[in-house]
Amino acid sequence: MTRYVGLLRGVNVGGVNMRMADLAEVVRGIGYDDVVTVLASGNVVFTTDVDAPAAKEALETALRERFGYEAWVHVMSQDAVRAIVEAYPFERSGERHAYVVFARDAATRAELLGVAVDDGTEEVSAGDGVLYWTVPKGLTLDSAFGKAQGSGRHKPHLTTRNLNTLEKLLAK
Repeated sequence: MTRYVGLLRGVNVGGVNMRMADLAEVVRGIGYDDVVTVLASGNVVFTTDVDAPAAKEALETALRERFGYEAWVHVMSQDAVRAIVEAYPFERSGERHAYVVFARDAATRAELLGVAVDDGTEEVSAGDGVLYWTVPKGLTLDSAFGKAQGSGRHKPHLTTRNLNTLEKLLAK
């Protein structure tokens, strides 16, 4: 049995609304155990004996059927998330957001790494299947990197989480 983290893209923003109790019900309905949701932004932790790709496929199918939207989910073991969090390369401070951008494919990561950012404002660095990003609070949506990753064509490929949220997921 493996403890997994599921990160749903675009939940409770942009018209896709779902209660976390309903999300937990869907995950339990697939047959996964020890289901816990974290915050109201589509974060779920669960245990199963299937591998991550099978869990992802089952979860996306169940979400599409239940909620009627094009669901994209990143599923990885809690241990993988822990390694990602531990590798965060930037200094954390109360004035800046610490983000991890989960990007499925190397082409998307490479494209986003090529975004010209203002070195005085935001920083981006490559990680193992992710991009690490830090930006001053209040500038997330207006920054060059924030705008680039918000492109609609990236929806199936990436989702972003604050490091604080990931740490909460690890505590479950």
